[in-house]
Amino acid sequence: MKTLSELTDFYYNNLFPVLEELEKQRKAIKQKFIFITIVLISSFFTIFLLFFSQNIHTMEFLLTTISITIAILTYIYKKLSSNFVEDFKNNIIGPLIKNIGPNLNYLKNKHVKQNLFERSKIFTSNIDKYEGNDYVYGQVDGVKIELSDICAQKKYQDDNNRKSWETIFEGIFIIAAFNKEFKSNTVILPDHAQNVFGSVVGNWLQANNVSRDSLTKLDDPEFEKEFVVYSQDQIEARYILTHSFMRRILEFQKKSKQKIHISFIKNHIHIAISYNKDLFEPSIFRSLLEYKISMEYVQTLHLCLGVVEELKLNHKLWSKR
Repeated sequence: MKTLSELTDFYYNNLFPVLEELEKQRKAIKQKFIFITIVLISSFFTIFLLFFSQNIHTMEFLLTTISITIAILTYIYKKLSSNFVEDFKNNIIGPLIKNIGPNLNYLKNKHVKQNLFERSKIFTSNIDKYEGNDYVYGQVDGVKIELSDICAQKKYQDDNNRKSWETIFEGIFIIAAFNKEFKSNTVILPDHAQNVFGSVVGNWLQANNVSRDSLTKLDDPEFEKEFVVYSQDQIEARYILTHSFMRRILEFQKKSKQKIHISFIKNHIHIAISYNKDLFEPSIFRSLLEYKISMEYVQTLHLCLGVVEELKLNHKLWSKR
């Protein structure tokens, strides 16, 4: 697999002319959207003043006007930027992925299947809405891998039939083949309880989590501080989580700068990296030529597809039974 330096060189040497053309497209769309926004808000404001002068349900009308304005502008934004986003993904993200590894494929409108997401057992809530995009699949250093952006949500409805949505997960979801088929399930989660409530109360809450398997205690204080581990088999969990493997997971989290969730189910490792945004959707309000923004795309792709090397999934550390 290409190094981050090689990938960065490819990005600037081969894709920069395309970026410059896309930047012109972005600026034109931005100007058009700002103009439409000004016209729309001015129109609604004029209508609001008319209602205000007649004192007709002013506050109710204001809230309704704001909601309608936001909905219309959201629709217009998506409509105006759709071709720009398509061009960016076809001409920038696709070639970047192919440059990382020739055995990788990219489908911008597909995503990891919901049954595979649920198979991971990382999230226990029922999912009422599941969507995603930017699906990558293939092999890295001989290891089968697939990943995509995912947004999974749960619906709530109150007594007045008002609906609300809770985001269970939003970010990158990765599945990679493993060298060994495990007999039990092992799940590694961010340690929120100890961070919020301290070690004594946090440990008690973790041990009494009825939605999880048995709590597994490990002998690495730094790993225990960052993660909590649940498993159906304590011995097998410790067999997986050797000291060196825990070090690699900690290093991977530091590089991602995000909270990560991991599970080992049968012969697959599942990794969920929370980002709370669609990572590969360019914004019309951010220049494509800024180094920091360009590097977000390059570094994120390299990190996610580099999980095979980072965690040494291509090494025969465990023999199959």
